[in-house]
Amino acid sequence: MQFHAIKAGSARQRTACAIVGVHEGGVLSGSARQVDRASGGAIGRVLKRGDFSGKGTETFPIVGIRRGPAARILLVGLGPKSSFGRKPYRRAVFAATQWLAKGSADNATSWLAGDGVPGLDANYAARHAVESVNNALYRIPDLKTAKKPQRPKLSRFNIVVPDADLAAAERGVRDGIGISAGIASMKDLANLPANVCTPRYLAEAARDLAKTHKSVSVRVLEEREIKRLGMGSFLSVTRGSEEPARLIVLEYAGGPKGDAPVALVGKGITFDTGGISLKQPPGMDEMKFDMSGAASVFGAFKAIATIGAAINLVGIIPTCENMPSGRATRPGDIVTSMAGKTIEVLNTDAEGRLILCDGITFARRFKPRAVVDIATLTGACVIALGAFYCGLFSPDDGLAAAIAAAGERADDRAWRMPVADEYADLLKSNFADMANVAGREAGAITAACFLWRFTDGLRWAHLDIAGSAYLTGTHKGSTGRPVPLLVDWLLHGT
Repeated sequence: MQFHAIKAGSARQRTACAIVGVHEGGVLSGSARQVDRASGGAIGRVLKRGDFSGKGTETFPIVGIRRGPAARILLVGLGPKSSFGRKPYRRAVFAATQWLAKGSADNATSWLAGDGVPGLDANYAARHAVESVNNALYRIPDLKTAKKPQRPKLSRFNIVVPDADLAAAERGVRDGIGISAGIASMKDLANLPANVCTPRYLAEAARDLAKTHKSVSVRVLEEREIKRLGMGSFLSVTRGSEEPARLIVLEYAGGPKGDAPVALVGKGITFDTGGISLKQPPGMDEMKFDMSGAASVFGAFKAIATIGAAINLVGIIPTCENMPSGRATRPGDIVTSMAGKTIEVLNTDAEGRLILCDGITFARRFKPRAVVDIATLTGACVIALGAFYCGLFSPDDGLAAAIAAAGERADDRAWRMPVADEYADLLKSNFADMANVAGREAGAITAACFLWRFTDGLRWAHLDIAGSAYLTGTHKGSTGRPVPLLVDWLLHGT
């Protein structure tokens, strides 16, 4: 797909389809009136007949237009003008693209941002348009034997913006293309079944990423090297599996040499049975998504490398399976982390924190200016926040505020939760430095506080994406979140 930002004043070149927004009650924006006049009043005639109401995401094609800038016009409902903003705009672009994907138009010009979008500058209006188009066109790489549907013919998408905003919109297009590539990378990995996407597969995917982008380098450590590092907490999770664990280390050098990097640490449990603390069968198939934190690190690297951002970035991905067997870690076992802290494993289904704590400790060798770990860590976070926000935990007010602001800009929101000594005290153990779980209350918070104990001297934040990283039920699949949040923060907020 090619994307271009163009000035409203120069958008006279004929296009296969002009996408025009209409508010409820038939209210047209200035740019929509411009298209209507150029097409001889084609839009006005439809509205006068009452064929289109302007309700949110409603679509109506006008075909056979012989004059003006378009062979066809697609009307898209924007809802009430008083509430038009970021979300109605994104939904309108998404709905328009879904319609275009079924048709024969190979190019389209969107006038939805021609007069600006409340709450979005031109940079973000263009960026959100690119992301919405690519999200609408994304197809899961399924393994069905049925004939695959033909790819949509749409190959070029123009975004009309106010003339004075062209340069900012062009930057938004560039960022949107990179973020979309990152989202697709995350989705592709997370949607694969666990018998395909193993730790070994993730290691090969990292090598492929480095081959594609020369600014990215990769190192893959195998179990012998992981053991030599003293990562007893990480290795305790993989004991029951026949599939060897890997520690994947990605580096992106886009900033000045010597500048401290940002470190992203992603949970890479490619399948989580719960281990000896076995999960209930319903929904266990969704535990292939338990490597979504790792997939989001891949996605962030893909996006940043595609954009060519001027930062230094490190990605650390401890990846393994959590399986039950005669060799598996048992509840009550005590393991020693890379930091030297001992951990009483009371529940083997609280395994993500056991691999992440060693990943965070490993990140110290890069002397990072910030460390963010990303994980589908707790069902408690799903209960607390559902699918709309991810959980954001950090003792650093500035870092938490920057990440939350990036989430708002990216429409990939995070809600700050507490990190406090009162919760950390619940992890006390009679037999080790700490237990890996506390009681049922505040489960997402105590999980974050477990990780907090390994972050002395670090500027650190934790994102619990258990509710936001994937959808369940009939729409089952990866959402690509929090790639937009992470990349926005890396570009504008660190």
